[in-house]
Amino acid sequence: MTDTVRSNGHYASLSLVPKAAAPQTLRDFKSDQEVRWCPGCGDYAILAAVQSFLPELGLARENICFVSGIGCSSRFPYYLNTYGMHSIHGRAPAIATGLAASRPDLSVWVVTGDGDALSIGGNHLIHALRRNVNLKILLFNNRIYGLTKGQYSPTSEIGKITKSTPMGSLDAPFNPLSLALGAEASFVARTIDSDRKHLQSVLRAAAEHRGTALVEIYQNCNIFNDGAFDALKDAETRDRALIRLEHGQPMRFGADGAEGVFRDPVSGELTTAPITEQNQSDVLVHDAAAASPTTAFALTRLADNDTLDHTPIGVLRDVQRPVYDTLMADQLDAAVAQRGEGDLAALLTGTDTWTVG
Repeated sequence: MTDTVRSNGHYASLSLVPKAAAPQTLRDFKSDQEVRWCPGCGDYAILAAVQSFLPELGLARENICFVSGIGCSSRFPYYLNTYGMHSIHGRAPAIATGLAASRPDLSVWVVTGDGDALSIGGNHLIHALRRNVNLKILLFNNRIYGLTKGQYSPTSEIGKITKSTPMGSLDAPFNPLSLALGAEASFVARTIDSDRKHLQSVLRAAAEHRGTALVEIYQNCNIFNDGAFDALKDAETRDRALIRLEHGQPMRFGADGAEGVFRDPVSGELTTAPITEQNQSDVLVHDAAAASPTTAFALTRLADNDTLDHTPIGVLRDVQRPVYDTLMADQLDAAVAQRGEGDLAALLTGTDTWTVG
């Protein structure tokens, strides 16, 4: 590498991760492990999309690391020929934060599920997002606990009948993208397991983002929650159900783009309506780089949680703000410049102590 190195070992430029010595292919990123998910699981499609996308990064495989928690999605690191870690339930963002902050020469990815990330791991997820650590978080959302055989999850709809809610769930579900924006996430996106072209376009945008990128992937669990996202996939319903967001483009959807997204002049909320000659100039233009997350948050509230009508997919927000890893490195440099190299032994045997009991 030609990047200069800081006194604390951090590279000075933003192009930190070493490039591969030669072009790579999908085969280079397939591990020798047998892929073992239930036949028909949406995880297969996501894995294939990621394996075929990774060569585009042009990064050395030993400088890519996937960290997962616990759940069906968290088997991911086994199937990628990169470094990886199957970590602790819900704690993947915390472990990945330590890795990314201490090893800026790595491209660090987190793979998690709606149960893993939003239940026991909710605290770790929101703090990774607010800190803006240089991580890419792929959140597989199938609205169910699959690994433990079909209990309701933090994203299951109200009234969901499962083994743990035989009379229907009483819990209001999380909206992962609303949660992320509320935690000040600098990159928020949504895509679908079965749409490889769209999925890979979102992955590219996430990879290029400097900071924490959260990508929610709607993923079908054909054993315990089959068909949860059929409205977004069926040819007869998807045009009306999906709002495909493109930065700088009007937010149109439906057959031939006949419907649009508007802002109500009274309430300020987003609404949808057929486009006419009278209102066509009022169709909102998507701005993923808007400094305020207000419109992005409003977009996350458009979809009907039961029918999935008016579900936005694509990059909702992509803004730049200070990255935790860089800020930490700057502090370390300043400390060394002011006080010299630290002495751990002196710290442990020093006078800053207290007595218990």
